Amino acid sequence: MAFDNTVVLVGNCTADPELRFTPSGQALATFSIAVNRRWQNRQTGAQEEQVSFFEVKCWQQLAENVAETITKGSRVLVSGRLEQSSWQTKEGDKRYKIEVVADEVAPSLRYATAQVVRNERREGFDGGANSGSGSASRPAPNDPPAGYDNDEEPF
Repeated sequence: MAFDNTVVLVGNCTADPELRFTPSGQALATFSIAVNRRWQNRQTGAQEEQVSFFEVKCWQQLAENVAETITKGSRVLVSGRLEQSSWQTKEGDKRYKIEVVADEVAPSLRYATAQVVRNERREGFDGGANSGSGSASRPAPNDPPAGYDNDEEPF
C-alpha cells in the first residue's frame, strides 16, 4: 500500500450523499464534509475557528453503502486519496478541483453509536484479495471502472 497520497479526515456531512450510476452501471456516491479546526488566540484569549469543506466521492459497493448509511449532519471518518481534476470554462479560464476519493468511510463513534449490518458478498467480490494465480494487477477496490472518463457525467 502506498502512503504518498493518503488523507484521513473527520468531519460532518453537509448534505445527504447523492448516489448516481454511470452508463455502464457503476455506482458513484458524492457528498461533502465540513472539517472544523478550533484554537485559542494567544493574544486575545478568544476561541477561533476555521471550517474547511471537502468533496468526497465513493465508487461501487462503498458508494451504495454510504448512500444507505450516511445522512446530513453525520460525523464521519473518511480515508482515501486526493485527486485533482481540471476543466476549461466557456470563457476559456482553466479551473481546478481537488476531491477525496474515499477508500473507507465510517461513522464517528465519539458522540454517537452505530449498528453494523454486514452485507452479503456479491458474486465476483473477494474482499480485495487477488483471485486466481498470475501477476495480473487489479485496480484498487474504490477506483473508478476501467474506461471511465473523469469528464463523463455519472448519470
